[in-house]
Amino acid sequence: MALRGQRLISSLRKLVVVLGEPHYRRALLHGVAASVEHEAIPLRGDFRTVIDAGANRGQFALFATRRFPQAMMLCFEPLAAPRRKLERVINQTSQVSVFDTALGARNEPAEFHVSIADDSSSLLPIGHRQRDAFPGTEERTTILVHVQRLDEVVTPADLTAPVLLKIDVQGGELGVLQGAASVLGCIDAVLVEASFVELYAGQSLVDEVWRFLTLEGFTCRGVWSVAYGPGHECLQGDFLFAREGFEPLVG
Repeated sequence: MALRGQRLISSLRKLVVVLGEPHYRRALLHGVAASVEHEAIPLRGDFRTVIDAGANRGQFALFATRRFPQAMMLCFEPLAAPRRKLERVINQTSQVSVFDTALGARNEPAEFHVSIADDSSSLLPIGHRQRDAFPGTEERTTILVHVQRLDEVVTPADLTAPVLLKIDVQGGELGVLQGAASVLGCIDAVLVEASFVELYAGQSLVDEVWRFLTLEGFTCRGVWSVAYGPGHECLQGDFLFAREGFEPLVG
């Protein structure tokens, strides 16, 4: 009960913030609430390219277009219904591109596990810890989607620095990073939701993501939006990594 109460309070606080900003308020008409929880991360505002892996209905893209007004947005979402909402709430200009594909380590068709809550859908089977901690995220169906490597969709020439890569793909984080090999050197910061425990079958965990990014020259600059499960078990959080010598934060 205490955990549900905390989540309700958090949702109400988020709603208040969303209703107070016209840019966000309009999106509510399409059932899309901007990810205003990311406002707590003091990210610098001059990113010129933002890659949104796991864009869903445009929750992060709404936040990003306000926080980084000069940035080119590259949004990746394989599910048709959320992607249509994303396209409605984000101004389709030359600065915003939406791709109907999932990102991963290989170019291939793959089974996609669609959750009742579409933003909990994944290339990986939904595990019991996810279902127990977040009721209403049970699998609804599976569909076939196309998976692409990021570095076969974009090239270094497509990316104007500084570049932020946001990853929220429900357990497939390591695959996204592995598929970005030849453009990773152009990326200045990575904001990735990563898990401490296995919420999706066979998923990568925080230590694997951390190790990969450390070997690629990134260091962790902080953790935000930590989520807890039953018994106050630490489940996941938003980790910010940046290249050595690049400062992604202000203040």
